[in-house]
Amino acid sequence: MGRGIAQLAAQAGSQVLLFDARPGQAEEAIQAISEQWKRAVAKGQLAEAQAEIQRGRLAAAAQLSELADVELVVEAIVENLEAKKALFKELETIVKPNCILASNTSSLSVTAIAAACQHAARVAGYHFFNPVPLMKVVEVVGGLSTSPEVCRQLSDYARQMGHTPVLAQDTPGFIVNHAGRGYGTEALQLVSEGVADFATVDRILKDQAEFRLGPFELLDLTALDVSHPVMESIYHQFYEEPRFRPNVITAQRLAGGHLGRKTGQGFYRYEDKQAVVPDEPPTPEVHHMPPVWVSPKAARRAELYQLLKTLGASIETGASPSAQALILVAPLGFDVTTMAVVERLDPSRTLGIDMLVDDAATRRRVLATNPATRTDMRDAAHALFARDGKAVSVIRDSGGFVTQRVLACIINIACDICQRQICSPHDLELAVTLGLGYPMGPLAMGDRLGPTNVLEVLFNMQTVYGDARYRPSPWLRRRGALGLSLSHEES
Repeated sequence: MGRGIAQLAAQAGSQVLLFDARPGQAEEAIQAISEQWKRAVAKGQLAEAQAEIQRGRLAAAAQLSELADVELVVEAIVENLEAKKALFKELETIVKPNCILASNTSSLSVTAIAAACQHAARVAGYHFFNPVPLMKVVEVVGGLSTSPEVCRQLSDYARQMGHTPVLAQDTPGFIVNHAGRGYGTEALQLVSEGVADFATVDRILKDQAEFRLGPFELLDLTALDVSHPVMESIYHQFYEEPRFRPNVITAQRLAGGHLGRKTGQGFYRYEDKQAVVPDEPPTPEVHHMPPVWVSPKAARRAELYQLLKTLGASIETGASPSAQALILVAPLGFDVTTMAVVERLDPSRTLGIDMLVDDAATRRRVLATNPATRTDMRDAAHALFARDGKAVSVIRDSGGFVTQRVLACIINIACDICQRQICSPHDLELAVTLGLGYPMGPLAMGDRLGPTNVLEVLFNMQTVYGDARYRPSPWLRRRGALGLSLSHEES
């Protein structure tokens, strides 16, 4: 991280001093940065003369006292509060009174770090993401005593470095690590309930919700020795907030050394750095397709009818299904079992289909059985919805399927970040799209799906599971009730 920040600063025109407590590390960092620029020159991305100028802006400091005249110190040492406090306390005895002291901490309190200093107003968080030159966002974090002018100067410098600054209050996880809790933790909860396996959850969220990496691919990439401690840290720092509850699955795999790509074994096994992904179950061969009856309470019922017509299904339109019919429900947040019982449907012939996302916009359809669903009905539904060649996943019963659950949790956590005024809606959307690579910001996701639909998913999931994890944020409830965009700020 320190190397990446130094590289950006030199490219922005600053004279940069690198210091490391380990002898030779600063010189090694300068050499590594220089090699990066040489490769850029070889590819025609950087002029050789410019590379030489940038190389001349880097120097190694043999001791901290050489930093006496600098205007900004960016600390990127071990993620340990006491170590950071000790360093900042020492720096105060060296640097000028107007020098800004910034920490690249990703999870520690900026206020706690600044508490060691006599002049806490000049201490701020300056959280870059790895790899620093490619991840174009930086969180500027003001502690309890940080001067607004310090945050303004750090934001201006981030822009000078070609990055996008986002302003965050000093809370656990700041913006990006806080907003990212819904994706992995809810996916882990789904697997722990036996709803689907790791590969199926990844496929669904990539094909239905347009994520570039599934949650388990992402956890394997970041590695559990990094990801799991962050999950636990944020959960405990928020005093066991149910929305951020970690899962025993990652704790167990961490203990067993199944960390991800770097160990060759994580949620997937890796051969030559490539994941070995299990094949999808084949589409069943069904020689006699039953007629289909759709619940009058199905979400997007008109669209579902049109889809069934396109697929060539024989559709029943009576008030109740015949004794031979395949019964379809399309709940928001409820599970298939609940719908079958409430509507007094034959559960052995009932399956659910997730219709939250427009079918035309997805590459996959998701069906859910209930514990009583017959195999022949499951196979018939699978074969029917695969007729046009679109991928189909059949999962076990779950309130909210997969996509509804995960997206609702992401959106709900984002709404609560806005409710707590941790950052502005605008900065939240920027931070998540640039820092997490989501297909769109979580508030935009909520507006696209419809805030009232997201609310219905959360309320119904809370009913199914009885878990405060799914309680809707006031920000979401109020804007949904008023028909406002989720990014709407009060005057």
